[in-house]
Amino acid sequence: MTGAKRKKKNVLWSKMHTPHCEDIKYWCRKRLPILEWAPHYNLKENLLPDIVSGVMLAVQQVTQGLAFAILSSVHPVFGLYGSLFPAIIYAIFGMGRHVATGTFALTSLISANAVERLVPQSSQNLTTHNHSSVLGFSDFEMQRIGVAAAVSFLAGVIQVAMFVLQLGSATFLVTEPVISAMTTGAATHVVTSQVKYLLGIKMPYISGPLGFFYIYAYVFENIKSVRLEAVLLSSLSIVVLVLVKELNEQFKRKIKVVLPIDLVLIIAATFACYFTNMESAYGLEVIGHIPKGIPPPQAPSMGILSAVVTEAFGVALVGYVASLALAQGSAKKFKYSVDDNQELLAHGLSNVISSFCFCIPSAAAMGRTAGLYSTGSKTQVACLISCIFVLIVIYAIGPLLYWLPMCVLASIIVVGLKGMLIQFRDLKKYWNVDKIDWGIWISTYIFTICFAANVGLLFGVVSTIAIVIGRFPREKTLSIINMKEMEFKVKTETDDETLQQVKIISINNPLVFLNAKKFGADVMNLVQKENQLLDDISKCEQNTLLNSLSNGNCNDELAQPCSSEKCSLVLDCTGLTFFDYSGVSMLVEVYMNCKGRNVDVSLASCTASLIKAMTYCGNLDSEKPIFFDSVSAAISNIYSNKNLNKLSDHSEV
Repeated sequence: MTGAKRKKKNVLWSKMHTPHCEDIKYWCRKRLPILEWAPHYNLKENLLPDIVSGVMLAVQQVTQGLAFAILSSVHPVFGLYGSLFPAIIYAIFGMGRHVATGTFALTSLISANAVERLVPQSSQNLTTHNHSSVLGFSDFEMQRIGVAAAVSFLAGVIQVAMFVLQLGSATFLVTEPVISAMTTGAATHVVTSQVKYLLGIKMPYISGPLGFFYIYAYVFENIKSVRLEAVLLSSLSIVVLVLVKELNEQFKRKIKVVLPIDLVLIIAATFACYFTNMESAYGLEVIGHIPKGIPPPQAPSMGILSAVVTEAFGVALVGYVASLALAQGSAKKFKYSVDDNQELLAHGLSNVISSFCFCIPSAAAMGRTAGLYSTGSKTQVACLISCIFVLIVIYAIGPLLYWLPMCVLASIIVVGLKGMLIQFRDLKKYWNVDKIDWGIWISTYIFTICFAANVGLLFGVVSTIAIVIGRFPREKTLSIINMKEMEFKVKTETDDETLQQVKIISINNPLVFLNAKKFGADVMNLVQKENQLLDDISKCEQNTLLNSLSNGNCNDELAQPCSSEKCSLVLDCTGLTFFDYSGVSMLVEVYMNCKGRNVDVSLASCTASLIKAMTYCGNLDSEKPIFFDSVSAAISNIYSNKNLNKLSDHSEV
């Protein structure tokens, strides 16, 4: 008998823990979105637009990769690696069809703080002549990319941990004004960091609180060291980029392929610098040597993870929030869905896996995503095609970019941030819609400028929560329903008599600890006012009756005052979408207080969970029903009880 029981338990255990084939397929489709759309890929309709978009995206990936690597204080070639591996990983795990993942200005700027703090520029002289075995990089350069890769690794681990904890939906705390202000402030920081290249000034790395203002103070103090050649070349590059990009935007419907002005400018500037020898003749700073090929994978420096925790959290939060906003925007525009938690997994794995391939932190960028929109991209195949061209640059074209002036690359960065910088126009919208959101935008922007993007994001979220907590308890919790708008299945001749004693209140908001006390106070004030009104009417009727009876010499027994009828209260719970223990306790308290004041309370349109919670929390009246499916049913019950009371009074007489 014992053996049979044990055998039965083993069978049940194996059934419970043995995954079925369908379960594995469902899990793979859910966690590997590429398996969902790749088998149904339409070559005839989608391949050509994806190829065109992929080529244009590759140009952006290469230019921004080089630029954002310098922004991250590492060798430019590591930006090319950061434009390759994260894009491949996101194409497999990500759900955004028009999201271009790769190097990102905000995450690069945050990781640069860790790089400059742990491997400062002053230590370069000690390691310049020592070369490692990795593609001829110096030990100084390897130490710097080791710090950036450690930031990427830890940020990815944080994002994966958030995915495991299902914290993707917590992004509802990050509102649109906060995202707009944070990205605009961070873009302003990035532009400020490129001022030294635009003006050709040699400047030490400046960061920390109020570093934004210290940079401009340093520029004005050393204004005499500005190189006119760099200013002229930067200005010309910015004018050409803005002009051509605006023309591309205006005539994109008439022309099938837009002019890749970034690529054209890089080629023209590189050749011009090479043939005129600008580096030695005019002292212009150039990119320098770019090694060919991809080094073998290597684990990031795990010993410094504790030293980069602050930057890793900043990269994880800022990168994910900005990327999710772009993914949700593309999903809304092209009418498909995006899972917040799956996006956490996709970006987390992009950072973790890429950190083993000497990549700086990655995220989705607004400029690249907008480029996919304008070129008619259909799926993530466009990003995979762009990776092929990035590989070609790494193995063939990269070394030819030695003569690319840094001021031209800085100009490309500044113009690429135009989409973020023009978000200043959102201020007019927020001012006309909600001035509190306008204030949140301004304050978040100021905090981002004065400190950093992650600090500005944290301040924006905290201030939004504080304002909601401050506003929510003061908001209107209930409203009185007009009786003429209600339709009840009761007799018309006695309807008015019944409804005079009934007050219908609609609950407008969720009932939680924030507004529970105000709700209780509002209801009891309303009940008190109604009781006073009914008492006044009752006294007036009694005095009139007594006067008429005394004048007619009626019996004293008939001259006794009439007892006033009970007032009835109906709470319409249709708007009560959710509640907590404080809210349920207040509902029960309102019911008991009304019962003590001789007021009948009925609750209409209650959910099953609310009925169960109220029954558990309080000793409700079990002799007569208080929960009804609708307001009409509650009124009908009150009407029938009134008739029964009248019949019982007549039978007693």
